[in-house]
Amino acid sequence: MAWVLLILAGAFEIVWAVGLKYTDGFTKPLASTVTIAGMVISVWLLSLALKTIPLGTGYAIWTGIGAVGTAVAGMILFGESRAVIRLVCIAMIVAGIVGLKIFSDASAS
Repeated sequence: MAWVLLILAGAFEIVWAVGLKYTDGFTKPLASTVTIAGMVISVWLLSLALKTIPLGTGYAIWTGIGAVGTAVAGMILFGESRAVIRLVCIAMIVAGIVGLKIFSDASAS
């Protein structure tokens, strides 16, 4: 269950990171409310996941999900670069997330 919470926390990190683009410096009330709610939910879910998942692993995976998801959202929503080297770097982040998941389970006692 902790891993599900961590994935959800990462998804809400994407919500608030993308939401920042729409807040216009927190001058738009609806976008600002959604963004702040996303922040609170994301950190709350992360805190619940960290009851079970090691801190370093959980935090790295949370930020990785957010970084990859936000980069992909930027490409889709805002026409950001889809350069091959950028996609390779995103793939390396994904590989790191998968590796952390695999090896955190292997070392769990």
